[in-house]
Amino acid sequence: MPQSDAGLDPAQEQGLVEAWDRAAAPAARRLMIAAVEAFAARGYHGTSTRDIADRAGLSPAGVYVHFASKEELFYRITLVGHQQTLRSALEAEAASGPAASAAERLRAVVAAQTAFEARHHTTARVIEYDLPCLSPEHFIEVNALRRQITAVVRGILADGVKSGEFDVPDVDGTALALLSMVTDVARWFPANSRQTPEQLGRLYADLALRMAAPHGTRAADAPGH
Repeated sequence: MPQSDAGLDPAQEQGLVEAWDRAAAPAARRLMIAAVEAFAARGYHGTSTRDIADRAGLSPAGVYVHFASKEELFYRITLVGHQQTLRSALEAEAASGPAASAAERLRAVVAAQTAFEARHHTTARVIEYDLPCLSPEHFIEVNALRRQITAVVRGILADGVKSGEFDVPDVDGTALALLSMVTDVARWFPANSRQTPEQLGRLYADLALRMAAPHGTRAADAPGH
């Protein structure tokens, strides 16, 4: 979904530099950042390697020093993005503590994931909408990470049902609904939003608990409510 004003703001660009610090050499990072901007503005199919090279201040041949093709460049962006997303979910759940209830864990994960999507909205939008452009082999690898992210939320919901905290007849469907709600943030943020990523995360965490515990179970007692 190309965006006419899809340039990276300084905070997003710094976030990408930090995320890719160990994943790529400096010139490759420049190309990855340039590619995110180009894909966001024109879409994957509307972007040429020359477009990316121009944004990075390199010659078109310079792209192929680091990446065999435009698809490989997009794959590297997508792979690292999903690795970071999975790490964010796992760290948020772990930070809630070993004795945390399912409600506390769900609140922590949804809040963290929503804020992550908002902070990195340009990259997240590119990854989400151009995912089918990956080669079959690369799609399988990235989709495995997506399944792991879903498994984190599904596991929390299942634990909540078992403990009586949640009333969720369809755990799989609810997990997908929650993650769809979270990932959609990248589509519209920050347009018409007066909330920071962290504030949005808290709002979405409240919504997630209302979905999982609609009858006012112990989810309402989670910290921060």
